[in-house]
Amino acid sequence: MNTIILSAVFGVVLMLSGIFIENKSAFKNIAAVALAILLSLNIAESYGFQIFRINTGVFLHFSKFGFLFNSICLGATLLYTILSGRDIENVGNHVAEYFALIFFVLCGVGIVTAYTNLLMLFIGIEIISIPLYILTGSDKRNLKGNEASLKYFLMGSFSTGIMLMGIALLYGTNGSFSVDRVSREMMPLTYLEALGLILIFVSLSFKVSAAPFHFWTPDVYDGAPTVFTSFMATIVKVAGFAAFIRLFESRYGNMGGQTDRLIAVVIVLTLAFGNLTAVFQQSVKRMLAYSSIAQAGFMMFAVYAVNDAAKEGLLLYAASYCLATIAIFAVLVKMEDYSFEGFNGFAKSEPLLAGVLVVCLLSLAGIPLTSGFLAKYYMLSAAIKTGQVGLLVVLAVLFAAVSVYYYFRVIQAMYFKEGNVVYPAVSVSYKFTLVFIAALIIALGIFPNLLLQFLYF
Repeated sequence: MNTIILSAVFGVVLMLSGIFIENKSAFKNIAAVALAILLSLNIAESYGFQIFRINTGVFLHFSKFGFLFNSICLGATLLYTILSGRDIENVGNHVAEYFALIFFVLCGVGIVTAYTNLLMLFIGIEIISIPLYILTGSDKRNLKGNEASLKYFLMGSFSTGIMLMGIALLYGTNGSFSVDRVSREMMPLTYLEALGLILIFVSLSFKVSAAPFHFWTPDVYDGAPTVFTSFMATIVKVAGFAAFIRLFESRYGNMGGQTDRLIAVVIVLTLAFGNLTAVFQQSVKRMLAYSSIAQAGFMMFAVYAVNDAAKEGLLLYAASYCLATIAIFAVLVKMEDYSFEGFNGFAKSEPLLAGVLVVCLLSLAGIPLTSGFLAKYYMLSAAIKTGQVGLLVVLAVLFAAVSVYYYFRVIQAMYFKEGNVVYPAVSVSYKFTLVFIAALIIALGIFPNLLLQFLYF
């Protein structure tokens, strides 16, 4: 509850502070301090310290998993603000509002990690989505961004209608919005219940850009300001999987595997579309957009399995994916050329940043000694524990091997091709934060319990 209320309060404070503060750089500092406070209070609440003692009844239930997931999102947003705060200042004149919208998104994240009611699921998803429509089109001078914003708004509104229809069908058949009550009364499934569940599944799949509902992702990610693409592709995406897990552990866990085939098909399509299309991209930014679709395919394994290993794997995957992607975009946003050729010779001009990028790319590819490798291992292990392995895990491993190709294209350009990359001067704190992220990725790849232990203590 600390996260939900205070993130909304900080968002309002930042929005109003834009009236009185003219120095753009001040908003980054205010946001960083507010995020540090939010992170500290969220961790404290997981151990019983509550500022707001509100009886949420059947609407919200706060658990260790939800608190740890919030901590990952808040910590990732803090690092994102430290790295990319100055780039947010360059998007436009409404810097205070941009940061305020980010805090409103975090309020929605706090809701989707704790809901026990379908209406709260809807509210949480919408609180996350609506600020993103604005951030996507925040650069008014960019027609491509305006088009992406309109497309995202229209597609997002359509998916919201699908979710509401699914919720209405479930309420009509069960007489309750409570997820737990619906779970106890759902056997056997009626046709309306099955249709309602499918509609909610489709809507959430759209939010996390799982195939075949991924078609909006490349254009929106490519058209949005790069600094906001980083936020959308990380914190927002993993929050969608938190909503998935909350729904599936209550609704689908006792259905006798009736949804396994549907989820398996979505996993295969997501991995195939994401990886195979990323191979042919010439823009690193667009390649990362398709890469995020492929990463969503691996995170869908948590929805497929819905066991303890799946929840642990999702937490580790969320942390490793957010860290690596935020660091890569923090470097990319300062470059003039987003193509692979734009990275030619980057290691000679910026050896430290190139080394950080190597660690991040290896993590996304799932190379051992990085957190990305263990995250993928946990996901596949969770699927194996269901006893229904078959071709699905084999295909996932093969597609992971395909991903190595396009990630290594960037490494090849940086170290093995000649070029003259002009990179702007950056601060010591910027470099220190990137090195910290790379070290954290390696540390979690060797000692995953540095993170997962907080799920049980």
